[in-house]
Amino acid sequence: MSDPTDVINCNEFMLQQLQTLLGQYGLEIERISSDETIPGSFFGEREAGLIGNKLIVRSDTPVHSVLHEAGHYICMDPERRANLHTDAEGDYDEENGVCYLQILLAGHILQMGRARMLRDMDRWGYSFRLGSAKAWFEQDADDARQWLQHFNIIDSEQQLTGLVRNR
Repeated sequence: MSDPTDVINCNEFMLQQLQTLLGQYGLEIERISSDETIPGSFFGEREAGLIGNKLIVRSDTPVHSVLHEAGHYICMDPERRANLHTDAEGDYDEENGVCYLQILLAGHILQMGRARMLRDMDRWGYSFRLGSAKAWFEQDADDARQWLQHFNIIDSEQQLTGLVRNR
């Protein structure tokens, strides 16, 4: 099932949408050339970098990676956000919130959507105890949803608030 070459990457169309969506959170996207190493990338090649409020990407960076790193920025407390460079840190609950949030964010990206995000997460190798991102999202993510609501990142209808965690 894992095939990291069969995911949606950051072409110009995707980058425009990502900038519009993530700009409301104060995030900026910086595109670098395909022969450069991505600064601020915690996982290395192809994965998005995160330094301060900048997401650094190449054309081969998967959209799921950009939305995951954006999720970390949105979900971290203000103190960590102020010193953010490469390692978003965060605990188990925050990581679950980030994964849930990236799926919700994907629903606002044309030619991506939630279903394709779930597929790309599985293709890339995200692992969930129920065996797939879809099963986790639909059956086992109540704690992640509640965590995001607690910090006012989503509302009770699972709609994005456009706010970053402020405590």
